Parts: sequence; C-alpha cells; structure tokens
Amino acid sequence: MLQAVDLTIRLNAADDVVIARVELPAGTEIIKESLRVPVTVPAGHKVAARDIAEGAPVRRYNQIIGFATRAIKAGEHVHVHNLAMGNFDRDYAFCVDYKPVEMVAQPATFQGIVRADGRVATRNYIGVLSTVNCSAHVTRAIAEHFKGHALADYPNIDGVVPIHHKTGCGHASTGEPVQILRRVMAGYATHPNFYSTLMIGLGCEANQINDLLAAQGLERSSQLQTLTIQETGGTTKTIREGIARVKDLLAEANRVQRQTVPASHLMLALQCGGSDGYSGISANPALGAAVDLLVRNGGTAILSETPEIYGAEHLLTRRAVSREVGEKLVRRIKWWEEYTHRLGGEMNNNPSPGNKAGGLTTILEKSLGAVAKGGTTALADVYEYAERVKAHGFVFMDTPGYDPVSATGQVAGGANVVCFTTGRGSAYGCKPAPSLKLATNTLLFENMEDDMDINCGLIVDGKASIEEVGQRFFELILKTASGQPSKSELLGYGEDEFAPWILGPTM
Repeated sequence: MLQAVDLTIRLNAADDVVIARVELPAGTEIIKESLRVPVTVPAGHKVAARDIAEGAPVRRYNQIIGFATRAIKAGEHVHVHNLAMGNFDRDYAFCVDYKPVEMVAQPATFQGIVRADGRVATRNYIGVLSTVNCSAHVTRAIAEHFKGHALADYPNIDGVVPIHHKTGCGHASTGEPVQILRRVMAGYATHPNFYSTLMIGLGCEANQINDLLAAQGLERSSQLQTLTIQETGGTTKTIREGIARVKDLLAEANRVQRQTVPASHLMLALQCGGSDGYSGISANPALGAAVDLLVRNGGTAILSETPEIYGAEHLLTRRAVSREVGEKLVRRIKWWEEYTHRLGGEMNNNPSPGNKAGGLTTILEKSLGAVAKGGTTALADVYEYAERVKAHGFVFMDTPGYDPVSATGQVAGGANVVCFTTGRGSAYGCKPAPSLKLATNTLLFENMEDDMDINCGLIVDGKASIEEVGQRFFELILKTASGQPSKSELLGYGEDEFAPWILGPTM
C-alpha cells in the first residue's frame, strides 16, 4: 500500500516510468526514485524512471506501451511529445497461464427475481422496443404514459422502458448489419430484467418483425407482443393500443417477489470510459478483484471493447481455457485490423483527448490498464457482438470501444449489471440493467459524487488496497442486484443509451 509521503507510483520493478500521484511542480525531488522533475508533471502522468534512448521501448506494467521518439532523461515528463506507437511482436502463448478456477465453498447470495425459464433478474421492467427509427416516437409515447405516479399501485414494477434507436432501415434486409441488429433486439426482447416486452414496427422497414422473430427463433406470446403502426391504423391508434397492452400486463408483472439466489446468476458487463492515468492503477484492478470474487462464486463477467484491449490481447490468450478459445480472440483482433484498414483507419490510434489529458499516451497503455478489469481467472469463452452468453466465468465479447455501443451488446448478451470505471467522469446508465460507476481518483469522486458509486481513489491515496476496494465493490454489486438503486438510476439515466452497433453503409 502507498504511504502518504509517496509522490509517485511504481507498478513494476522493471518499468521505465513511474506515475505521478499528485501534480509534481518543476524541481520536485522524488527521493524514493532518486529523481528530480525539471518541469511540472500533472497528476496521473508519467515520469521517466531512468534514461531512455531514442527508439527504445518504454514499459509500464512491465509491458511495452510505446517507443521513445527522442532521447528521454530520467525525471522527464513522458507523454505524447516524446512517446509514440510502434510495431512489435506479441507472444500469444495460448493457455500457458491457464489455471482452473478455485470455487468458494459457500457462494455469496443476493435477492433476485426468478423468471419462468430459470434465469434471474436484477430489475423488473416492462419494455417497449422499436424495430426501426420510424417507430421510435410511438415507442416513447407509450412508455411516457407510465411516468410519474402511473405505477403507484404497482410497487414491484421498476418502470416501463422505451428502447429505440436510429437504424432498422436504410440497409439490406439480409447480411451482417441486420443480423447484428436482430441479435441485439432479440437479446433485449428476452432479457430477464424485462417481465414482458412490446415490439413496435412501422410495417415497411428492412428490419421486419416477422423476419426478426424467425431469424432469432422467437415466437409471439404474452411476454413478447408486437404491433405495427401501418397495420394498427397510424400513430394515435398504435399508441392507444400499446398503452392498453402494457396496462393488461401490470397486475401480473407486479406479482413478482425477490428471493435468495446464488451469485452464480449474476452477469456483469465490464466497461471503462473517460479513462485517465489512474484507471489501470485503481478502478480497473479493483473491478478486476471484484470480478475474481464473482467468478469464484460461480458468476460471469464480460470484458469487451476490442479496440481498447488491442496490444494487450496476449495477456488474455495466455489465460484461455483452450487454444480454440484463444484463437477466437485473435480472429476478432484480425477482423478489426482488416475492418479499420478498409475504412482508412488503423488500430494503432491514440486515446481520446480526455484520455490524453488524464495521462494516457498510447492505445497500448490504455489497453494494458483496461485488461485489468477482467481480473486474473481463466478466459472461458469468446463471443461475437450481442451473442447470448452461456458460459460461466470470465468471458470476452467483441464490441467497439464506444461505451454505449459496447454495453448495448453486453446487455443483449444477458448482462444484468453494468460496472463502469471512469477517470474523467462519465455520465451513463443502461436500462434495463443497473449501472455502477467506479471513480479512479478521489478528486473525481468528490466532484461528481451524485454520479459515482464507489471511490477507488482510496487506492491511489494509500488508504485502501486493491483487494479491500474490490471486496467493497463486490458487496455493492450484490446490494444493487438485490434492488438497491445505483446513482445513475437515481438520476434517471438509462433510456437514451441504447446504441446497437451499426455496420456498413446507410443507403
């Protein structure tokens, strides 16, 4: 654990850089490292721990995060002005670090809602889903009817949630783009956190309801109803009919009761957004510690954001339960390399302006910190975007790095709690799954306490260990899954963040 007098954080004895715990004014002497900084170094940024030659690799976490673009003297600020990406080989070493998961003797429990098919919900919503942007207004209008005190007589219903988006037409009715959209829609339509869903279409869109249901093996029932605006007779009649349908569901949906269930029924979506130099030091490894606890209790955690594990994927392939699982991940990496090249981009891109302001210099550095969210247990399987996750344990889902799109795929895959680390202050919610946010530093937590659920800055401050914060967060996950509202739920977030991954041209 850090002492109060420590000005910098060293993550590994072999590292070429240390991290500023606080802002270091010019001339500050770092006694522990025998360094003096010649210029002011912002909090969370890197300081050279030794002289680094031009072109030499620079290590953090004892992993390469980039290459020096000029000679760097010990004590200098290391950032975009003297560090950049470069090509180097990664050794995938499939399965060499694989270890069977040691399960706990007495699994943790939470108060969940058991559905008829045996799956367990953490919330009890009714969903109104739009198949196409053309039915978004109707979808919102139906759900809006049930705001305020409309559900006062139904205390066991958490709300009526509109799920709408900007696509569903303007693309082919066959092929990968519509297949992905249909997987997402099916995942939400059958999500355990929805007691029932009502799917609304226009009637002439590419994403036809009948084709969606057939492609995903779904059938209409009291738990999955459908309407089309054109067949129902227009906007007003469809809204009226939709409200009537939802009203008919309220009494039955309200009859649910929470009961004690094992933590093996929890499925976490792991996200990080607005990262900073502390993300890989505090919030991400603390979340990883909580993930390890959940996995040992039989639960599941989904790491995603493929472009943001790029350059660190070899740390995951080494933990794979089999070479086949490891190669699944490598195939998705290769797909992204080809995809970005075809569109005139590249995977070796720098982090966002906010990330760089927080101290992250290259995508490798961000990726190495991001992987820490996944803890240390074996990689059980790899899934494509919005695929139903069936494995227990730590898994990976291929998604973009953009948080709303990534989390949408994870929730479609079955995640019933979202865990979101942030160093810059992301504001986010994700109905129907509650979203918990982990602040990487104390200043952020205190500045945005209405939004942040836990302060992982205690690790940076030397007031708690990664394991201690991980245990606290694991307990918070159990409480949230049992019905305790997250900060984002209290603020009303979650109805505008549904964002399916859009592939291909809009025609």
